[in-house]
Amino acid sequence: MNAIEPAEWPQARHAIDPLMTEPTFAAADTDLLTEPRLVVEPGVAARVAAVAEPVLQGMGYRLVRIRISGEAGCTVQVMAERPDGTMQIEDCEAVSRALSPVLDIADPIDRAYRLEISSPGIDRPLVRRTDFERHIGHLVKIEMAVAHQNRKRFRGIITGLDGDGVCITRDDVAKDQDPSVVLPMTDIGDAKLVLTDELIAESMRRGKAAEREKKRDLGLAPPLAPHAKPAAQAKPKPKLKDGQAAKKPQPTNTKKHRLAADRARRGEIDPD
Repeated sequence: MNAIEPAEWPQARHAIDPLMTEPTFAAADTDLLTEPRLVVEPGVAARVAAVAEPVLQGMGYRLVRIRISGEAGCTVQVMAERPDGTMQIEDCEAVSRALSPVLDIADPIDRAYRLEISSPGIDRPLVRRTDFERHIGHLVKIEMAVAHQNRKRFRGIITGLDGDGVCITRDDVAKDQDPSVVLPMTDIGDAKLVLTDELIAESMRRGKAAEREKKRDLGLAPPLAPHAKPAAQAKPKPKLKDGQAAKKPQPTNTKKHRLAADRARRGEIDPD
């Protein structure tokens, strides 16, 4: 520990109201909960992650990232989420209460620090295979820990996965270069979504769907009809290119259609 007295700077100070209630969960998907991270942090942050991840997993959360910064002396940020990608204020408070004493005992950091629990946010880091799968079609910035094709920084649209690699179409290539590239996930040092209008719209849609689902679980909203699907499972509308207007469906019950149907029933041939 450094020379800062506990009365002046507590080792783990919460930035969240400690009166928040415990979160409520639906049954967590075991496969998602135990899915390993492919993008991990080195050094001291890795020691904190080794302590934090089992605690989070036991509570039904997934660790996203540990970041240690020099803000306010020293700040340890623990970024976490539910398996479905959501994270509410009460979730952050529950994690903070459970994790603080465990970190105090394990003592992975040799100086006083401030503990922060946060959600991933909209322009979130991508650390697992399912993170890349969920955000196909969105813009991402990737920094490689191991250079790929003699470069470390890539930016482009996620187009899919190929084995243990993520496929992107780069938006920063010269005309004579192939924009498509497959980056090995285990060689990625940092991957983060770029904030776009499309990403914000999808995040709002998912947030509203999660809120409706929570209200249904609490009995504050009527259940879904047997044939209905949750909004999170609905297929997204196809994206249009810049400047392309959406085509309206052509009418199928006009006078012209009815006259043609009458002629067909009488065996007449439609005029050219």
